[in-house]
Amino acid sequence: MLQAVTSEKRAAPWLKREIAATFALSWPLIIANLASSLMTTTDVMMLGWLSPEALAAGALGYNLYFPLLLFGIGLISAASPIVARMVGADPNDLVGPRRATQQSFLSAAALALPTWAVLWYAQPILAALGEPPQLAVQAGVYLHGLEWALGPNLLFFALRSIFAALDRPGPTLLAGVLAVAVNALGNWLLIFGHFGFPAWGVFGSGMATFFSQTFMFAILAIYAFIDPHLARYRLFAGPWRLDWPAFGELWRLGAPIGAAVVFEVTIFSASVLLMGLISTASLEAHAAVFQIGSLAFMIPLGVAQAATVRVGYAFGARDAGAASLAGRVAFGVVIAFMVLIASTMLLFPRLLISAFIDVNAPANSETVALARQFLRVAALFQLFDGAQAVAAGSLRGLHDARTPMLLALFGYWGVGLPVGAALAFLTPLAGVGLWIGLACGLAVVAALLIARWRLRERAGFFR
Repeated sequence: MLQAVTSEKRAAPWLKREIAATFALSWPLIIANLASSLMTTTDVMMLGWLSPEALAAGALGYNLYFPLLLFGIGLISAASPIVARMVGADPNDLVGPRRATQQSFLSAAALALPTWAVLWYAQPILAALGEPPQLAVQAGVYLHGLEWALGPNLLFFALRSIFAALDRPGPTLLAGVLAVAVNALGNWLLIFGHFGFPAWGVFGSGMATFFSQTFMFAILAIYAFIDPHLARYRLFAGPWRLDWPAFGELWRLGAPIGAAVVFEVTIFSASVLLMGLISTASLEAHAAVFQIGSLAFMIPLGVAQAATVRVGYAFGARDAGAASLAGRVAFGVVIAFMVLIASTMLLFPRLLISAFIDVNAPANSETVALARQFLRVAALFQLFDGAQAVAAGSLRGLHDARTPMLLALFGYWGVGLPVGAALAFLTPLAGVGLWIGLACGLAVVAALLIARWRLRERAGFFR
């Protein structure tokens, strides 16, 4: 008994330090994630001010752009666990992080060039998919501006991933917060033509995103030179060359991460299409509740990104105990946050919904009633979503991405979508059934990823 008490006392300082380190790394990333979501919300809002047609064209174009962007971000984000492993193995290694940074930049270029070429022909692609001709034309115009944001966005995420691994998340927070204002101003000036700027309409919104993403990358690039800790790595120093082993490592780890992210996002895109087949009110309620859930997800996403780094440090140092502690602490932090968020959804549904729908308007009564039903399922949904996010992030810290990708594919598309569609169209549950299916898919993915983590943990992580 005395030995157990002594062991607990000895473990307590390590636990407190890990919790503090996880919070210190997580909160700037969480706020930066929220800022990114706010930028997208600003784009949608200002296009809506222009006209309903502009809003529809922007949504259509963005749905073509977004999966390509997310795959690239997922791939580039592999730089974070790679550099974290290097730091854990040798804190004085200055060459490895610089090489990884340069390979991530070259990868960003390799991804951006063909994507630019594809998106330039978005209008005929959308027309071939059966979209209304005029809407396809406007979406193509929008993407002729937006597509150029892909390059600086990927470069920004490359530096963001490196900075997190080097324990410098602060510049990412600063860039994200300032870019919200830059993006809003750019939209206001370039969509409507204020202060003598050209009134470019939907094209102006795309260009505003390009300028704001370039601004964010510029802030991080400046920090790479002026921050003493970052400057010693000389991240931009030449000679620049393609290092095939390092380049291949990034793609082997990053491509499954990008694919897993796309699997998750596309199932929610599919849910929007299915909800539209049920009723307009169901689609409106789904959009509001999905936006609430998306904002809430920024918290576990930030903690998961921190978990990747913390586990990566331990993985590089080959310290199984530290890796286990980092993963468990991140999981505990996320579950605590998500319980709080789920409780808020259950206790104050009307308040949350009122941010997106006029809950007092009689015409919205059906939509509000459906949104409250969806929100009850979404409260449970949050726990599963947080658990799968942090489990995936922790496994990425172990450079384990291929199996989690397959588990995500099975859970989302093998369980979540079929169950949701069956409940929505073969039972009276309708839209609620679709949300139950999404929750089931997330629960399966969370359970499988946690089981994968426990399997690696029992094996000592290194076997």
